[in-house]
Amino acid sequence: MIDDFLAGNLTAVEEAIRKAAAAEILPRHRRLADDEITSKSGPHDLVTAADRLAEEHLTASLTVLLPGSVVVGEEAVHADPAVLDALRGDAPVWIVDPVDGTRQFVRGEDGFCTLVALAHRGETLASWTYAPTLGFMATAVRGSGAFLDGVRLHSGEPAPGAVLEVATSHPDYTTDAQKQALLGLRTEGIRPRPCGSAGLEYLAVARGELDATAFSWEHAWDHAAGLLLVTEAGGDHRTLTGEPFRYTGGNTLPFTAARSAATAERIRALLATG
Repeated sequence: MIDDFLAGNLTAVEEAIRKAAAAEILPRHRRLADDEITSKSGPHDLVTAADRLAEEHLTASLTVLLPGSVVVGEEAVHADPAVLDALRGDAPVWIVDPVDGTRQFVRGEDGFCTLVALAHRGETLASWTYAPTLGFMATAVRGSGAFLDGVRLHSGEPAPGAVLEVATSHPDYTTDAQKQALLGLRTEGIRPRPCGSAGLEYLAVARGELDATAFSWEHAWDHAAGLLLVTEAGGDHRTLTGEPFRYTGGNTLPFTAARSAATAERIRALLATG
């Protein structure tokens, strides 16, 4: 059933995402009122009216496109953590981050995106990364490749001897043990920097513009879409113990996504010795 859906409805999903952004996100970009911005768990964990309303819009449209499917969205999980149980259920699940990079969105910057992944029984089947103000849509289907505005993506190997640029977690989102692991990246040949929107960092890896990420949190809505994009572009992802990242949780952290398997193993090994 899901294969048939993907064969005929990829464009319809893209259109649903574009419509949600046009209706709820873009009209609020650089126009947010003070009462449209709140904090969920701290000053770095913001939510806006655009997040909530875009997620509601997508929840309605995506479940109509695929009857019997359910949505696990960032804002729905914040309101009711039991929503996460759907990740381990039998129904097809849409994993949604309506505004990935909310801090950038609040600041009026363009570095944010909408992330949607379709998953079933622990496997991510398709993903969409839409950057509405930057004007591009990246897509991936398991086994069929990754594309940016219709052009196939190939992450490729880093140039021999090149310094590897790695986007890393913000210190506020790391435990002491994870901070110690990330210190392993402070070595010759590695240039770590703080990450921006996770979805856009994954796209940069898939395009071969960023060598790797090193993230210490496992919210499915931040990672499911981007990890499929990276994998289908030829990259790889590994947790601290060398296993692939699971969107259902229980991962050993930090984990890395990288533009090649060899790069992923190099970053993983450095994290393990940090």
